[in-house]
Amino acid sequence: MILPIVAYGDPVLKKEAEEIEKDYPELKELIENMFETMYNAKGVGLAAPQIGKSIRLFIVDGSPFAELEEGEEPDPRAEGIENFKKVFINPIIEEETGNKWAFEEGCLSIPKIRENVYRKEKLVITYYDEEWNFHEETYEGYAARIIQHEYDHIEGVLFTDHLSPLKRKLLSKRLNNIAIGAIDTFYKMKFPESKKNKMI
Repeated sequence: MILPIVAYGDPVLKKEAEEIEKDYPELKELIENMFETMYNAKGVGLAAPQIGKSIRLFIVDGSPFAELEEGEEPDPRAEGIENFKKVFINPIIEEETGNKWAFEEGCLSIPKIRENVYRKEKLVITYYDEEWNFHEETYEGYAARIIQHEYDHIEGVLFTDHLSPLKRKLLSKRLNNIAIGAIDTFYKMKFPESKKNKMI
């Protein structure tokens, strides 16, 4: 089932999410719905707060980053990204290392805005998968970037929080328009300050 994605301005996006237990109700169905919602919106990651659930869960599928335009050279940072489809439950980023690098990020909760965000190139993360197996893994490049972006969501942080105060000020009108639903998107959204809670 495709779920509406919560738009910028909703308090759930600024709240630190809670860990869940193994018996969390209908978890498998929730994960399936999140993948369906993410694919429908053409995203590469989706965190539970983005569908209104303040729990420490996010999903990723980086395969779109493996698609190249004609004549485009593969980016070494995208190595292995075509197979990067995972579920992260109760994740903890244990370490981030390497130089910070810029990448133009967007967010399904903040449509039609993309800005350069600087993040470290490598991380170590511990988490449980959908079968509740425990993992400790190292990621770098695009995979690390996707994880860092989605992990921010369960910490109550948006990519716009990484921007300079001046850049945020310049974007403030566009961000306010998103909050009130004064924007067209091709996927369903829930706008916190819209009287009709517009669903597109």
